[in-house]
Amino acid sequence: MPGYAILAAMAYKRVLLKFSGEQLAGKYEFGVDPEIAAYLGEEIKKVTATGCQVVLVVGGGNMVRGAEIAGHGIRRVTADQMGMLSGLINSMAMTDIFEAHGLRTRCLSMVPIPLIAENYSYRLAEKHLQNGRVVIVAAGIARPYFTHDTAAVSVGLELDCEIVIKATKVDGVYDKDPAKFTDATLLHTMTLADAVSDGAIMVMDKAALGLALEQRKTLAVFNPMTAGNLEALVAGKVIGTKIE
Repeated sequence: MPGYAILAAMAYKRVLLKFSGEQLAGKYEFGVDPEIAAYLGEEIKKVTATGCQVVLVVGGGNMVRGAEIAGHGIRRVTADQMGMLSGLINSMAMTDIFEAHGLRTRCLSMVPIPLIAENYSYRLAEKHLQNGRVVIVAAGIARPYFTHDTAAVSVGLELDCEIVIKATKVDGVYDKDPAKFTDATLLHTMTLADAVSDGAIMVMDKAALGLALEQRKTLAVFNPMTAGNLEALVAGKVIGTKIE
């Protein structure tokens, strides 16, 4: 999108993007669609070309959702750990695909697993970002009962990201479910307090929204599958919904 490169450098210097496992599955019911990962890499390239640093958190819902598989002998803690590993698998795939397309990337795992990924630390993540690499933070926050959404806000706070951007399958936050109601209206802006208190707002879990509210961290919700949307959002244009 012509003209956005200069604006992008002024709007945000560092952002965190949360991408879901379901989106990564693309045309498949399970696993990773390489075309989706490659597309996302190209969209992130547009952002990093402006000098903006990008941190990525990827969910694992295309493989395991901890809360859904708990039971029948599987403890909730174990189920959540399986979900963390699903996010790590996705992060490993995206790291390779990004690098294959010329986007320098490092995968840092919250769960220590040095044969597969670098162990996450604040200082190591900072070093990679300062060296111009995309940093994928994998395996949630390595604790049960916390989703990848909450991990995204937590990591965004820790790494001083100016905004946490949640990618969704719809254009942003609506006043009602757009899949069920044809008269649903897209909300371009809303407050964090309203997002936390309104039970109809399900775009992020309440723990993630509550943490963002407590720490006054700005969020954005958008559809990444429209080419140029991420670049425009980082440039400061109103894309999707801004929650602040």
